[in-house]
Amino acid sequence: MTVATQTSWWPKLDRFAIGLSGLCAVHCVATTALLALASTAGGMLLDPLIHEVGLTMAILLGALALGKGILHHGQALPAAVGAFGLGVMAGAMTLPHDSGSHEALWTIVGVSLLALGHELNRRAHRWSPLTH
Repeated sequence: MTVATQTSWWPKLDRFAIGLSGLCAVHCVATTALLALASTAGGMLLDPLIHEVGLTMAILLGALALGKGILHHGQALPAAVGAFGLGVMAGAMTLPHDSGSHEALWTIVGVSLLALGHELNRRAHRWSPLTH
């Protein structure tokens, strides 16, 4: 089995993480919209457990995909951008869910930075001399 065959699923992990980042952004927008429409439905989406599980999944996927990326292609920038995004996401979780705190905005900024880190990682995998 070649190195490329052994690691061919790692770039897919970045795509999965980007998709998860997109779902997080949709969740934030949907929560805001649902809060405007129905406080009971919005209350379920605001459960802290959803945010804690989501951040935990993002950290685990980020550590796996971005950490493996550093080992594979040697570029630390994707991991640095992703880690900064995770930090922004974690910081947003400390803010109250009211509209004055801009918690949803900061979460979307963090998610976008994390997705950018995964995209940079995916591109670095593609252009790495180890895969050609």
